[in-house]
Order: sequence, then C-alpha cells, then structure tokens
Amino acid sequence: MLLLPLLLEATLLRLASGSHHPFYNGFYYNHIMNDKGNGQEKVVYFNGAKLVVETPKDPVYSSSGANVTLPCHYHYEPDLEAKRKIRIKWSKLRDDYTKEQDVLVAIGKTYVAFGDFRGRAHLHQAGRREASLVVSDVRLQDDGKYRCEVIDGLEDESNVVDLRLQGVVFPYQPPHGQYRLNFHEAERVCQEQGAVLATFNQLFQAWTEGLDWCNAGWLADGTVQYPIRLPRKPCGGLHLAPGIRSYGPRHRHLHRFDAFCFSSALRGEVFYLDRPAGMTLEEAKQSCQDAGAEIASVGQLYSAWKFLGLDRCDAGWLADGSVRYPIAKPRANCGPLEPGVRSYGFPSKGRFGVFCYKER
Repeated sequence: MLLLPLLLEATLLRLASGSHHPFYNGFYYNHIMNDKGNGQEKVVYFNGAKLVVETPKDPVYSSSGANVTLPCHYHYEPDLEAKRKIRIKWSKLRDDYTKEQDVLVAIGKTYVAFGDFRGRAHLHQAGRREASLVVSDVRLQDDGKYRCEVIDGLEDESNVVDLRLQGVVFPYQPPHGQYRLNFHEAERVCQEQGAVLATFNQLFQAWTEGLDWCNAGWLADGTVQYPIRLPRKPCGGLHLAPGIRSYGPRHRHLHRFDAFCFSSALRGEVFYLDRPAGMTLEEAKQSCQDAGAEIASVGQLYSAWKFLGLDRCDAGWLADGSVRYPIAKPRANCGPLEPGVRSYGFPSKGRFGVFCYKER
C-alpha cells in the first residue's frame, strides 16, 4: 500500500521541480508506463479499439449511515484480450461541473482515498474490467454526482453516477428571527440540527413533493431561493407560475436570509415524553437523559415525520429551544390540512412535552 502514495508524492515533487513529463487528467505519465523498454515516451496504439466507460443512467439511492456501491464498468470496442495497465480515478462534481473533489485514485489493486473519503472509500473489482466505487458510512455531504474515469496510457474516458440520499428538506429560522443568517451561519445552524444546507436538486425535489415556503433561504451553492406551489402576492406575485424563485448568488458574508436544510433517514427513533404539568426546556433535556436518550434536533424530528410516519398532536421541546409537533395525518385541532411539522416558534416561557432521540 506504500507504492501509490510514494508515486503520487514523487509526482508532486517533479511538478515542483519543473519536470517536463506530459501531464494528463491529474497524472504525470512517463516511460515507465506502456513503453517498449527503450526509455522513451511512447504513443499508445489501440489498433482501432475504443475505450468505453459505462455507469447507470438512473440515480443510485442511499441514506445516511448506509454503505453504497456506485457501479462503473469499462470495455473496449472491439475487445482487447491483452491485460492493460489501467488507472482509475473517482471525483465528486459540483452541480455546475466547474470543480471536482478528488475521491480515490487506483493503479491495479493499490489505491489512495482523499479527504473525507479516506477510510470510507475503496474499489469493488469483483468482475472483469469493473471500476465500481464503494462508500461506507454514507454522510449527508456525499449526495451528488461522481465521475468514474478510466485511464489507459494517454487514452481516457469517463462517465457520471448520480448518488442521491433519501432525505427531507426543511426551512430554518434561528431564534432571533427572520433573515438573520449569512451563508456561513446558515451552514452552522443546519449542522446543529443534524443536517446540511440543501442543494438546488434537493430543494427542487422537495418542491415537487409539496414544499411551499415564502421566505428565501441559503442553499449549498451560495444561492438564495425559495419554493412556491401556490403563487400569491407576497411571494413573487400572482402573475408568476409555481416554481423555485431565485435571488441568485448572494454575498456569503454580508447578505442575510434563512436556510434550507437537508436531513436524511435516522439510525434511531424519536419519541415523545410529557408530564402532567409540562416541562421547561432544561427539565425536558433532563427527562430525555433519564430515558437514556437526548433531546431531539429539528432535523431528527423532520426525518422521523418523513420516514417513520411520526404523528403527534402534542407540542414538544427540541434541542434548539423551539417547540414543534409532527403531523402525518391531518385532523381537526392539529393545524393546517396538509401534513407537516408545525412550529410554536421559540417561546421564552411555557411548559411543554419533549421529543427525544435514541440510537438503535
């Protein structure tokens, strides 16, 4: 396992020293690859064969904490029977395809994973000419598009796999009111709620499922948008069709809005506790601890409502100091006619039940 790190380190040293080896696709190639033993750089001839990389057209779905395989296979047209010296590179793409995050690089069975994928990513090469990527302990940030690149000498081809986490998007305002968060604060408050800032694709999916929210919020790409199902005057005007309203990119330090957060399925359960006289926030936290749990975050409550059908017409404290309750089956005296998580805001006084979260 030391070969590839040393090779990559040597490559960086050659780059720093002004090496004249040709540079392709993030790699330096020299005569050690695909040569005839004459110490000269060689042009790779495929005898008319074409390198083809295949990935699934449909998205691959997973959830937080799971293990997932992103399929990728390659072949030649016409087929080449001779064994080739293949390099495989996996990258994670931004939504606009302008930037890539290195995930894994492999030569044969030797590989190096990078950044947050170190210790979680490896190749699955059970079949002939397979280059599939396995990611364990999937995280919310793993959602997105991945490029599988197969490199044969100076020839390379690639294709894209779309990994989508099953999750729920929810709007979030902090205790001190509407439009108080810059981009970095929005990132932080979502993390505090067991979530991340939603991507545009996640917000769009939530809109198709019925999300209608008139307050603008930050998304992961630094844009500010909001989803409208029912056009109305305060939300862009009656003349606009339903859709995602966009303010475009905003200044990440100076401009302030709400946030759209994204949370995935839970590993544990959310349950409700109460006392006849209700509880203060501090008493609620202690009650959850006494039950071997912790007070639930907003993201955990939304996930339990979305994926576990949690339905409770009793208001309860959450970790951020808000009071909310989830309704899966709308009924009289439990808020609007649509399913959703109802909010009482951030009461400074009052006694309520509490929603607790416990790992399975």
